Amino acid sequence: MKDTFLDIYKQWVTRPGADEFLKWLEGTDFFNAPASTRFHLARPGGLVEHSVHVYERLLRLYRAEHTDPDAPGEYFLTPEEMETVAIIGLLHDICKVNVYRQEPKNQKTYDPEKVAAAQKWQVKHDALGDFIWETVMGYSFDDQLPYGHGEKSVYIISAFMKLSREEAMAIRWHMGFSDTEFEAGGNGVGNAFDKFPLAVLAHIADLQASYLDEPRQE
Repeated sequence: MKDTFLDIYKQWVTRPGADEFLKWLEGTDFFNAPASTRFHLARPGGLVEHSVHVYERLLRLYRAEHTDPDAPGEYFLTPEEMETVAIIGLLHDICKVNVYRQEPKNQKTYDPEKVAAAQKWQVKHDALGDFIWETVMGYSFDDQLPYGHGEKSVYIISAFMKLSREEAMAIRWHMGFSDTEFEAGGNGVGNAFDKFPLAVLAHIADLQASYLDEPRQE
């Protein structure tokens, strides 16, 4: 998936600072990091995979939204529009670089073969049946730059490249109504959605990628 990301980025993201940003990005853990500590793509490489999925979903949504139902054929994006979609889709979760730490954790396994091979004293029982404890590698979240989520992505990108107002809003509010600002009683996300339709599309694309394209685990 790294190659796919790089192909899209190098083809469409060409504004001043793009090369410097990519060089910085390759010095982070972006291409090896998970997308989350649990649930969707909680595995090495999950973050770049999720980013490509969001780009692909956003491209479809943008094209569908701009296609005239009374005109023949679908809408073709300009290079400038393609750059905007690529930046938002590929970079919306840049806030997650260098925040995940691998660490061992204990979890129950109900695998019959593993349970059968275990010593008797290791086998426990609960409402789901016989299980044993096993140590697996998982992820913890350790953010050394606690600047928020979408706003942190905007902050990082803006150190290298100038974002349009609509791009910045789409990245800032891609979490939609699950953003901590809304959960705290703010109305920023609704206000942003009213004024910047691309922010709505970015949020939908993120939901589609997370829930429709990516395997989830307990």
